[in-house]
Amino acid sequence: MDQRNHDTLVYRLAQILVKLNQGESLDPGDLAAEFGVNLRTIQRDLNERFAYLPITKVNGRYRLDATFLGKLSTRDIERFASLAGVRGLFPSFSDDFLRDIFDSQIQSALLVKGHNYEDLSGKEAQFRELERAIVGHRRVGFRYLKGEVSKAYRDLEPYKLLNLKGIWYLAARDAGKLKTFAFTRIDGLLVSEDAFEPDPSVDETLAKEDGIWFTEDRTEIVLKISSEVSGYFKRRKLIANQVIQMELGDGGLIVSAVVGHPNQIVPVVRYWIPYIRIISPDGLQAEMERGLADYLTAPKVR
Repeated sequence: MDQRNHDTLVYRLAQILVKLNQGESLDPGDLAAEFGVNLRTIQRDLNERFAYLPITKVNGRYRLDATFLGKLSTRDIERFASLAGVRGLFPSFSDDFLRDIFDSQIQSALLVKGHNYEDLSGKEAQFRELERAIVGHRRVGFRYLKGEVSKAYRDLEPYKLLNLKGIWYLAARDAGKLKTFAFTRIDGLLVSEDAFEPDPSVDETLAKEDGIWFTEDRTEIVLKISSEVSGYFKRRKLIANQVIQMELGDGGLIVSAVVGHPNQIVPVVRYWIPYIRIISPDGLQAEMERGLADYLTAPKVR
């Protein structure tokens, strides 16, 4: 599903949820005409995408159970519509999980940036355990596999399960330092009864940061974008924490980004070669070019 179709779906589902939340009795034929889709699409919305909602059907019309009327906020409605449109995004997407979405505490445990997803089959129980640990502010421990080395972590403070470009990460503080852990590399999860006092500034950092590199030692990287591709960068942020500093006379751009690690920027620059050049910090462009040269001259695996 491309982004435009996804956005159309989310808009339709959100509008239907608004109507249900207001107590309207909905006729599928009327909805199909209103949104310009066929009757089977609306029936799928009501019978499959909203299967987790307490919807009753009387004489062919659908309405939300009276005990739930008015309990969904606008933010809830937008979130439910998006989730219903991308069920595969959440590895623990069961009926119980969907009902949990009504609970603002569970909502606060998850942070999604993008619509793709990785296959987490077999790890659903561990995902749910981490959700509960985050909601309950319980310390956790686990083994973490990085390369071929396994490291044990204890007394971590879990804050979010963060989905970035389809990959799930756990954001947690280790001895006061915010770190991210790829969820699929976590094994042997243990949730402690020991609670911690959450720091609101951590949630603010996670919401604002475009990447997964969290550090107090941040670097400003300045880029020159050529006119051939500047339109892409003007339409949306293709670089973490991107800020357009200047539009050049030839249609190009000067763009800056304050990041926790150059790897938030360098892969994007490589992708757009030769249309992007790193202006500062000094030496980063040359370092990247040396890395490319080494790759091109290295023996190829057959």
